[in-house]
Amino acid sequence: MCGIMGYVGNKEAVPVIVEGLKKLEYRGYDSAGVAIYNNGSFEVIKRKGRLTVLEEALSKRAPSGHMGIGHTRWATHGEPSNENSHPHLGEKEKIAIVHNGIIENHRQLREKLERKGVSFTSETDSEVIAQLAEYYYRGNILETVIKVVNTLEGSFALGVMCLDEPRLIAVRKDNPLIIGEARDGMYLASDVPAILKHTSQVYYLEDKEIAVLDRSGVEFFNMDGEPVSKSPETVAWSADSAEKGGYQHFMLKEIMEQPKVLRMTIDSALCDGGKNKAVIDSIDIRSYNKIIITGCGSAYHAGVVAKYVFESLCGLSAEVELASELRYRNPLIDGQTLVIFISQSGETADTIAAVREAKRRGAATLSIVNVVGSTIAKETDYVLYTLAGPEIAVATTKAFSAQLVLLYILAARFAQDLGALTGGGGTLAEVSALPDMVESLLADTGKIQQFAATCVGYKSIFFIGRNVDYAISLEGSLKLKEISYIHSEAYAGGELKHGPISLIEPDTLVVAISCCQRLAPKIASNVEQVISRGAKALVIGCCTDYEEGVGDKLSAIKFARINELFSPSLSVIILQLFSYYVAANKGLDIDKPRNLAKSVTVE
Repeated sequence: MCGIMGYVGNKEAVPVIVEGLKKLEYRGYDSAGVAIYNNGSFEVIKRKGRLTVLEEALSKRAPSGHMGIGHTRWATHGEPSNENSHPHLGEKEKIAIVHNGIIENHRQLREKLERKGVSFTSETDSEVIAQLAEYYYRGNILETVIKVVNTLEGSFALGVMCLDEPRLIAVRKDNPLIIGEARDGMYLASDVPAILKHTSQVYYLEDKEIAVLDRSGVEFFNMDGEPVSKSPETVAWSADSAEKGGYQHFMLKEIMEQPKVLRMTIDSALCDGGKNKAVIDSIDIRSYNKIIITGCGSAYHAGVVAKYVFESLCGLSAEVELASELRYRNPLIDGQTLVIFISQSGETADTIAAVREAKRRGAATLSIVNVVGSTIAKETDYVLYTLAGPEIAVATTKAFSAQLVLLYILAARFAQDLGALTGGGGTLAEVSALPDMVESLLADTGKIQQFAATCVGYKSIFFIGRNVDYAISLEGSLKLKEISYIHSEAYAGGELKHGPISLIEPDTLVVAISCCQRLAPKIASNVEQVISRGAKALVIGCCTDYEEGVGDKLSAIKFARINELFSPSLSVIILQLFSYYVAANKGLDIDKPRNLAKSVTVE
């Protein structure tokens, strides 16, 4: 979950690398560093803390040179410290590396090298790579990298420099790495936003594929050292899409972008010529007797919503699994199973492993991802893209909403094909109306801002709902705890008296979602039960009789009536704004919450 940035070309490397690392800080921000090649030596500067700490050090003494590598770290092995920061050098300071991933056999390799007299300076698994590369190096860096890669166990994306051969080397296994090509040089990065300002021409590295970069261009090789032919792809994202655009935080910007993102994603799935439509049309749902939906975090919550939608519209069994659990149990998956994988980055480690397990068992695989060229997109039989553009804030908003609408459309089209849905055009029209309804909600955020301002002091906040309202309450709870650091849990309303109500104390806050008309009286009863025990309640939804501001114990935020199956797309907007404004009132670093990173590429 770390960020890698590299450059070789005509410009000074430090400003280019630091600028790229700023765009990658969502991948980790425990420490940061750079290594610059200049006149036959490496100059390394690295610091514990946010990137601003490194920038301060560089402002006093910035190394000069036209080639270098940089890193922003999310700590796994070894606490955040200057010594554990990247880049790492070998003992002879002939090879410098940056690493994203986990080396599972690092202890054995460290012990082997220490027996050979090699001294280590850090606690990280990553330093083993630099030391091992120096140990193997015999005058050919490409051969050395191949030997190192064949020795390592685990996952990695590597940027490598060697004093004797001043080029950038890149290689990956189960972690993303891209190469950018521009007139002023070649770029190496973990993700597209880091290089968008410089180029839209990108090469996506495959697993165990090596790239060798110099000022004149890039060459690719396989693990046998044989040349590989590759062509660049053009990234459709604009450079401005990775900027804040006047907003205080990326998260707020991305919340406000949702109407546009939803329109683009829906059009791509419904309009003739849309790439997502072509994929959906090519899937014969009648070939499968079961759907399994899997993902991690918010992606899993999108799957929980989808379970209700698929079973209601299609009459087809749908299961939802955490990808981290699916990969380690003995799932009932076979050739008649369609497995849907949801991932914003397309690089989520547990979800990639689940893809491979499903394919091993003969299932058909469909992914919903935001990143073209990502591992999950490449490895699944079918792929649908959420056209969300770069999502920089660690807590997902617009990508999640785009996942939901693609799942709705997929369910509606499957239902039509199965003959389970009459008037399918009306159902799809309801989905098509969502962007305007979201836009209306976002046009008036005053009420939720006011309410959120009163919630800063809460120690625990609970979310309840029934049916799809329970599904989306899971996401509301996650959003709040991710960015506000307030403990929160989500419960099905019917489970309240089976234990959770014992947690209710005076002035506890309970957020209740109510968008299912037939269940509105039951959720209203839940609200009365918690209020009678001293709690305060906020009711969100379109199926509530409460008027806004009905008393000091009860508040309500209502929105227009909608098909309950698609109501999570409106409820989540209020929940996102609620979490955002609570965290903003606490003065927290909303885009980079503590201990979290955007793309979980290691277990």
